[in-house]
Amino acid sequence: MLDLDPAPYAAYVWPAYAATALVFAAMIGLSLAHARRWRARAGGVRKDAPRDAT
Repeated sequence: MLDLDPAPYAAYVWPAYAATALVFAAMIGLSLAHARRWRARAGGVRKDAPRDAT
């Protein structure tokens, strides 16, 4: 079964879990923000591109 009692090491284990969760959340947030900027920039390039006169 899952045992979440780190006993004498709790002072080290729980902050490590919290730090890991914060880093993962920051990585996800930064990745999503970068993807939004990239998509907006790519959309702007498409709108500004000249059309072929065929």
